[in-house]
Amino acid sequence: MKIIEIKNLKKTYEDNSVPVHAVNGVDLSIEEGEFTAIVGPSGSGKTTLLNVVGGLDDATEGTVIIDGMEINTLSSRKLTDFRMFNIGFVFQAYNLIPVFTAKENVEFVMHLQGAKKAHREARSTELLKAVGLGEMMDRRPSKLSGGQQQRVAVARALASKPKFVLADEPTANLDSKSTENLLDIMEQLNKNENITFIFSTHDQRVVNKARRVVTLEDGKVKSDEKRE
Repeated sequence: MKIIEIKNLKKTYEDNSVPVHAVNGVDLSIEEGEFTAIVGPSGSGKTTLLNVVGGLDDATEGTVIIDGMEINTLSSRKLTDFRMFNIGFVFQAYNLIPVFTAKENVEFVMHLQGAKKAHREARSTELLKAVGLGEMMDRRPSKLSGGQQQRVAVARALASKPKFVLADEPTANLDSKSTENLLDIMEQLNKNENITFIFSTHDQRVVNKARRVVTLEDGKVKSDEKRE
């Protein structure tokens, strides 16, 4: 089942009055359960594409349809709500709330959704155990390694049971062992729970795990390779 349809997507920025076509006519669809890496050189449009698909940035032209909803047409408030209930985000910089424990960070989006306390506590505990942090739920980010913080971020991204997870360079700040552990966890979540992951990455280790690799160049799809 298609969960994302991208049609003639364009995003143009102004740089000293010169238009920069960060995304320049992308057509792409993502099926439920895919484990997809979007790759390309710096400036190819990877992060911009994820930001527009995730509703963090507006398209200049074209459409993004998520589970039948054309998100370009939503008001700012409705788009915020749509993101909260449908899309999980994992960022390069973790973006954890420093005064919250790992468990509280994972619970936060569910709190915003209005979920009951018992559900929030059960779901956050389940997810932190799933990413190997069952013994560290009460630690704040400053007491966790970079790899552990990124695993908290993955658990947080999954807390709302989103339709898919967008991961923007999630391994960029991690050492080899942390990267390997994180990718194994996401691969297992993908296979066992059919969670859809879409990465933007320079990391060959992520590319090696991916079952689909979309290469961007100058804001356009250069190649789209599916693997068994």
